[in-house]
Amino acid sequence: MITVDEARALLLDLVQTGDTEEVPLARAATRVLANDVAATRDQPPFAASSMDGYAVKAAEVEQHAMFKLIGEAAAGHGFDGTVGAGQAVRIFTGAPIPQGADFVVIQEDVDRKGDLITISDDPGPKDNIRPAGVDFRVGDTISAPRLLRAEDVALMASMNIPRVPVRRKPVVALISTGDELVMPGEVPGPDQIIASNTFGLKALFERHGAHVRVLPIARDTVASLETTFGLAQGADLVVTIGGASVGDHDLVAQTTQQLGMERSFYKVKMRPGKPLMAGRLAGAAMVGLPGNPVSAMVCGYVFILPMLRKMLGLGAVDDVLMTAALSQDIAQNGPRQHYMRARVEGGQITVFDNQDSSLLSVLSESNALAVRAADDPARNAGETLHYLPL
Repeated sequence: MITVDEARALLLDLVQTGDTEEVPLARAATRVLANDVAATRDQPPFAASSMDGYAVKAAEVEQHAMFKLIGEAAAGHGFDGTVGAGQAVRIFTGAPIPQGADFVVIQEDVDRKGDLITISDDPGPKDNIRPAGVDFRVGDTISAPRLLRAEDVALMASMNIPRVPVRRKPVVALISTGDELVMPGEVPGPDQIIASNTFGLKALFERHGAHVRVLPIARDTVASLETTFGLAQGADLVVTIGGASVGDHDLVAQTTQQLGMERSFYKVKMRPGKPLMAGRLAGAAMVGLPGNPVSAMVCGYVFILPMLRKMLGLGAVDDVLMTAALSQDIAQNGPRQHYMRARVEGGQITVFDNQDSSLLSVLSESNALAVRAADDPARNAGETLHYLPL
């Protein structure tokens, strides 16, 4: 068996960063920016009022000063004239500052009678003007790579960037294996269960930027597995669930070997997830996950997500571990690195008592995986423990 770090390194060697494509700005959210993009305009493109009020000359601003109104400036409709001595322009937020003016007195500090205004309260030193280009200038960039958030999309829109260069989504083919499985909504036989892993992993991978193809369940025959692997053609990554162990009905290793897979490794020194297999098959990376639901999901977090990050150009990083104080005593760990379902609240981490790898209900209650090294000694409440956020 190899360690988690060794397995991750070998898995990352199986994948490459994907190609670049352009998408309309409206479809850029949650995609990965592939190249830097630059602003094509200043924002704001002119000095603009940050308040509703009156544009005047700063040298004339003092309490009780009077001005004659000569026009109005609104967003999208500036004032064409020039503000002279003793004159004011009614102005609204976002409107261009008229020529000759360099101060906006807010409307709450002004009394108005007809076309005459008087500064009734101390206007203070703030000029209430946003300088041209205060947000960004032509040529300012948004740097790649980055996972584009709603805030990034808004900024690109303001920069007048209609199309965005992004990484192509990695195509992941998911194959569940086993005679015991039926799809959600079907009526299982007396010896069957629902194929839950497929949908949990699909949601996880799509949340992290992949395009997932769910293939038909492969039955426990070499012929069925070969047919299903044929349907995976064109995928960047093929992920099988179940059948990777050494039982009489675990046929994934045998079938992939017959199909010409170049195996990278088999078995990892971890809990849950020991029977993990990986290699290259028909030009695609292939990972065989264990069939127990929690094992499959944990391996998805620990191994597949770093692969997706590399394929998306985000850089493959190790576990981003955080620390929290234990809320209870825990016993010594065994000889394998253990990812234990846990819940972090208020700076404390509680490790669930039942760590059976078939219990999805416990995983659903978890928001973290407590990470314990092989042979980690017993820990007391209050000691800090590393965890991987879910």
